Amino acid sequence: MTLERMIRMFAGSFVLLSLALGVKGSPVFINENFLWVTVFVGANLLQSAFTCFCPLEMILKKLGVRSATA
Repeated sequence: MTLERMIRMFAGSFVLLSLALGVKGSPVFINENFLWVTVFVGANLLQSAFTCFCPLEMILKKLGVRSATA
């Protein structure tokens, strides 16, 4: 799996998980504050689009995950 696909997978998973834990209608609702995780992931994706800086990308590269362009 490529670096880019893993970043998308992590971001999507965190958004869905935080929504499941933070929305009152969810069967696994814990607390509304989990919605802040969704905000954080969205803001990180947005800033990454402009700055090309992604902390998850740096971590995955150190773990040996290769980019699609490599």
